[in-house]
Amino acid sequence: MGFSIALIVFSLLLMLLVLMHKGKGGGLSDMFGGGMQSSVGGSSVAERNLDRITVVVGLLWFACIVVLGLMMKLD
Repeated sequence: MGFSIALIVFSLLLMLLVLMHKGKGGGLSDMFGGGMQSSVGGSSVAERNLDRITVVVGLLWFACIVVLGLMMKLD
């Protein structure tokens, strides 16, 4: 039960983090106005930290999926 709740929380958090990313251009982000902004310089510290947090939450989400799958298989 605890892993199911964690999976829901990580899923919502992952969606929020992905939506917070700035569009890199060439895709659906251009269609909705994301490509209108010009990028000056490289990635900022905030963007790099957002990338790191997104990767960590994604790995935790994947781990919850694996643990829930193993728990279902053993039942």
